[in-house]
Order: sequence, then structure tokens, then C-alpha cells
Amino acid sequence: MKNKTIGILGLAFKPNTDDMREAPSVDIIPRLIDDGACVKVYDPVAEEQARKVLPEETVFTKSPYDTADDCDVLVVLTEWNEFRDLDLEDIRVRMNKPVMIDAKNIYTPRVVREAGFTYESIGR
Repeated sequence: MKNKTIGILGLAFKPNTDDMREAPSVDIIPRLIDDGACVKVYDPVAEEQARKVLPEETVFTKSPYDTADDCDVLVVLTEWNEFRDLDLEDIRVRMNKPVMIDAKNIYTPRVVREAGFTYESIGR
């Protein structure tokens, strides 16, 4: 992970809330940072609560597109509806490497791969 930039979309435990209790991001982000990654994050609602529990090295962004800028991997951790409608072409060209890990299976694998991503979904 050293010298890699990881973008995280969604910090809250579930969409439509700022609840950070038992959110996977609370475990994942510190590990990535400890392993030497730069971690950029975006959540449409939970930023204030997330700032209280995530490492100070976490970089908070203003949009999913800002999060994708210069990322090596983009990870979807919360299934916010706004993430379902992202312009995948715009996201892809912003990234260093178009790699997406979809922990919530919000995308159709064929669609994301046709947009030029290396795509992995978890639990599908």
C-alpha cells in the first residue's frame, strides 16, 4: 500500500445516515494508512461523525469525483444512491489506475468493466 492512493466512497454503516457505529470504514481506513496508503474519502452525510473516529491523516473530499482524482483504487463501502449514478467515464479518467472494488455490489460488473475498469465485487 505504500505510496498508493485509495479512494473510499461511503463511510457510514448504511446509507441515509451518519451512523459510524460498526462501519467497515472505521476498521479499513486506519489499516490502509498504517500500511502507507494515502486515503481519500467521501460520504454525503457522515463526514462530521467520521472525522471524530478516523485518523487525522484521512483526506476528506467534497465529491466522489474529487475522491477519484489520482487514485489507484476506488472502494465503495456504503451503497448511497448517488454512487449508483456516477459518470464512470469521468471517474475512470481521473484515476491513476481504473480499479474499483465494490463491497456493496451496487454496480453491474459488465457495465463497469465496459467503462474500462478492473472491477471486483465482494460477496457476489
